[in-house]
Amino acid sequence: MIVFSLVPITGSANEPNKPDVALWNAVKPLETTVTFLNSGAHPDDERSDFLAFLSRGLGVKTSSLIANRGEGGQNEIGNELDNALGIIRSREMIEAAKITGVKAYHLSETTSDPIYDFGFSKTSAETLAKWGEDLTYERVIRFIRTYQPDILMPSFQDDDTQHGHHRTMTILSERAFKDAADPKIFPQQLKQGLSVWQVKKLYLPVSTKEQATTSIEIGAFDPIYGMTYPQLGEQSRYMHKSQGMGSDIPAAPRQVHLELKQTAVDTKGKSDLFAGVPYNFTEWSAKLPSSASKLRTEFINVQRNLNAVVAAYPNEHHVFTTSQTALSDVRSLTAQIKKARLGNELENDLLHKLSLKEEQLQTVSYVSSGLDVQAKAASTILTKEQKTSATVTVKNTGEQTLKKVTASLDTPKGWKAKTKSKAINLAPNQSTTITYEIDVPKDADYYHAYHEPALTTIISYEFGNTKTTVIEELEGTVAVLPDVSLTLSPEDIVVNTADRQKEIPVTVTVKNYRDGKTSANIALHTPKDWKVSPSKSTVSFTKKSEEKQVKFTVTPPKTIQDGKYTLTAQATVNGKTFNSTIQEISYDHIGTFYYQYPAAINTVAFELLKPASLKVGYIESGFDKVADYLSNAGLTITKLTATDLASGDLSQYDTIVTGIRAYLSREDLKANNARLLQYVENGGHLVVQYHKPGDGWDEKTTAPYPLTIGNPSIKWRVTDEKAAVNVLKPESALFNYPNKITTKDWDNWVQERGLYFPMKWDPHFETFISMADPNEEPFDSGILMAQYGKGTYLYTNLVLYRQIQSQVPGGYRILTNLISYGAE
Repeated sequence: MIVFSLVPITGSANEPNKPDVALWNAVKPLETTVTFLNSGAHPDDERSDFLAFLSRGLGVKTSSLIANRGEGGQNEIGNELDNALGIIRSREMIEAAKITGVKAYHLSETTSDPIYDFGFSKTSAETLAKWGEDLTYERVIRFIRTYQPDILMPSFQDDDTQHGHHRTMTILSERAFKDAADPKIFPQQLKQGLSVWQVKKLYLPVSTKEQATTSIEIGAFDPIYGMTYPQLGEQSRYMHKSQGMGSDIPAAPRQVHLELKQTAVDTKGKSDLFAGVPYNFTEWSAKLPSSASKLRTEFINVQRNLNAVVAAYPNEHHVFTTSQTALSDVRSLTAQIKKARLGNELENDLLHKLSLKEEQLQTVSYVSSGLDVQAKAASTILTKEQKTSATVTVKNTGEQTLKKVTASLDTPKGWKAKTKSKAINLAPNQSTTITYEIDVPKDADYYHAYHEPALTTIISYEFGNTKTTVIEELEGTVAVLPDVSLTLSPEDIVVNTADRQKEIPVTVTVKNYRDGKTSANIALHTPKDWKVSPSKSTVSFTKKSEEKQVKFTVTPPKTIQDGKYTLTAQATVNGKTFNSTIQEISYDHIGTFYYQYPAAINTVAFELLKPASLKVGYIESGFDKVADYLSNAGLTITKLTATDLASGDLSQYDTIVTGIRAYLSREDLKANNARLLQYVENGGHLVVQYHKPGDGWDEKTTAPYPLTIGNPSIKWRVTDEKAAVNVLKPESALFNYPNKITTKDWDNWVQERGLYFPMKWDPHFETFISMADPNEEPFDSGILMAQYGKGTYLYTNLVLYRQIQSQVPGGYRILTNLISYGAE
């Protein structure tokens, strides 16, 4: 039985010196051999409080397997959506995991992967139909056979209160418990070198102690971190900034309740989390046959040496020397196990556990060695066929001389990295700098945010007869990018067949990523019968990262038909063609990353009628681009500033529109909400797009009459983007002016129909549409409108912004009608 010895909540760290957190993080995992896997669907699905307790509190090797990248989520820090948001959320999860010591993995392998966050789903059947059941399950089994967890815990129950993506990962995790150990399931994986793996226990989180097989107190105060494990978990959740996660919580007791759903081990009637699962090498020794008494002793001795490393904390030098001894013993024992003929399952278990300890001991050795490594490329942005350099400076700040110190540069296949440096002995306070001359090949792969770094440095050294090897990343994000990036504005074009634009301005921003001077010929390619002027243009650059703009004028044909069209940009540099946009994604909490996609303008032609003199004020939230898209479609839009809301003349606008969730991001909007309501009372028309219940929305005072947004929000949405829409008041101007809304305007919607439907509203509000997901009761609050004074207040939770930003004609036409109400 494992005894958890933790400082009580009321305790505090009274050590005279600040704890060496990095060293403790390295040594603590040596106490146990248990591996734990938490599975979920999206970044931020991890059970942060419990994982912090397991990883930081107990030293359990803990990881999260997440299905997708959260591409379909909302963004509370910027306007990146879809794949760009997926990159942000993936990096946020990596940063969050660093705090709790949890390794983050994803089933999704690339941008626009089949396992994509396509938006909220209410069933696993819909989820797997879109992801591909065989592909998804094969990746789940492959991961389990690779990672080899002792304990598996999905984050959520499989019930109708949960997101379909969550339910899917729970269902697949439960299936995989047995299937990962079955050689008949995905046998090609075994031919590729993997082994079957039997997870030992599978738990599901439950709400109460009465439902639980085991309950674990995780609220203890840890003097190393100066907080409780739930507080540490919340620190990690703060890194999910794009989802608005993280909260300040007090130090308090907290229990996690778990139900044991499946087990492959004999728990001997015990209910604790690790019952039946060997906790360390001492317990593993008991699994060995009686004929292997020498090996039993060896395992007990290895665990004794591992415990000695932990006990040496915080003495860095003592930790270092004891870790070298333990590392040598682990390698020796590994060699013995390979020769011992213990049977495949036991041998596989033991070799896996020993390999993990070898990896952990090398980390301990490195952290306690006193080596300070600074690795930096001359430039973090590279282009094909470029010559560059990288330097690695290694300083020994420790107490011992390290022998045969090397810092080799690991590069992708085909790259060349040359140095004259050789292995050296490094005494205390000595340092060495190694410079690598790098040739980037002409066929180098372009950077991808989900791939491993292009350049890393492998640090190795010897102490006594033991060699340690670790990998360090270089400073920043080293990326191979095209010679130039082409960013087009506008991103999308609407051609109004009712009032065809004679000239459409298009700007191509060209950014140079090559070193030194260069020039580029820029051309804009249009569909047949379109005209573009000029036919091409040349820009010259004097340095890297310089930007120039090229302006084109596009003329669509007079007889253009309704439909979709594509305009593409192309650059020719030194005889080579480039046609990509590089979106630079940079935030303080994650760093800088890049998303490459085709340099193209998606264009759609359709009839969009609009009042000729309609003046619209738009209160941007930062979460949508609707104002720009409506402007590009020909509407007169003015973006309202904080000054406008506080003291501007709002009466000049026929309509004012709030961006999605604007009451969350615009404190000035909340502060001046009374002025908006006065604007309505005086005869204005206000259109408010959807909000979450917690977005600064007061159900009694934000709207002119009480309006309560649906909560829990998971229940108040229509996720089927093809759901039938029933227009309750077809005679209303909302569906007839300026555009005649028909069933076609509800076609080809993306992701969903509506989010956070209001659940309760004052009788002053009229309802105009109803809709429902399959087999559910309909919601009729998708559009609510009330007369207030001389004006009108309209609230809609339809996801019109996604439709408009995805070039769905109906989204434009419906929102234009909502905005135009009263302008007949």
